[in-house]
Amino acid sequence: MPRTIVITGASDGIGAAAARQLHGAGEEVVLVGRDPRKTAAIAHELDVVSYTADYGVLAEVRGLAADLRANHPRIDILANNAGGVFGDRSLTVDGFETTFQVNHLGGFLLTNLLLDLLIESEASVIQTSSLAARRFSRFDIDDLQGARSYSASRAYGNAKLANILFTKELDRRYGGEGISAVAFHPGAVATSFAAGSQGAWRFLYTNPIAKKMLVSADAGGAHLTWLALGVPGGTWQPGEYYAKDRIARTSPVADDAAIAARLWDESAQMVGL
Repeated sequence: MPRTIVITGASDGIGAAAARQLHGAGEEVVLVGRDPRKTAAIAHELDVVSYTADYGVLAEVRGLAADLRANHPRIDILANNAGGVFGDRSLTVDGFETTFQVNHLGGFLLTNLLLDLLIESEASVIQTSSLAARRFSRFDIDDLQGARSYSASRAYGNAKLANILFTKELDRRYGGEGISAVAFHPGAVATSFAAGSQGAWRFLYTNPIAKKMLVSADAGGAHLTWLALGVPGGTWQPGEYYAKDRIARTSPVADDAAIAARLWDESAQMVGL
């Protein structure tokens, strides 16, 4: 029987690639994207259901959760894949730093709003993180918004580390209730996720010569697909961070359970849970 797999950030890049791969494997894929036109195009191509939501607006994440609950009595896999790297520090309409909200708070809120359904479905929650969590993070639990110290690279690295901390805390809190949480690095993928950034990030992801160093969206999406088609506790271990389909090293902060718990509590307060 096909499983219901919700993929956010699925209008292009690795989200769209994984959606195609999982649809081809016979799964029931549900797409979520920010761009209505792109999202509808992929949904039409695959003949699947789709929703639009901008993670820069938490009200849209709440609306997305309500729609998913109303239309899907079971969610077997939630792939929190939406994200991006941005330029100068800016705040969303909700008053939070953009990189932190789009990469962490949006997925955190959606997961929590679906939590009872995910527990009932014994779901896997797959979080797209990045090697940037180890290379660029300077994580300060007292400065989650980057108000005291900000750079685009640091903000992105911190947000991707937040993804891993969230994954580990989700496993600690709800692994015993049936949820299997995992995070992964898809590789440096040739996608448009850095289109809103400046400097080195924009050059790497938009310059034709620099892009030759990147892997394809299909190759990056295959790592998400591997986790989705795998068996928690068998193919992969819940609560871990993967790269190239193997448990990988990341920032030492990821193993700090106290920091993970505080991040969860402060994130919950921010989004009004």
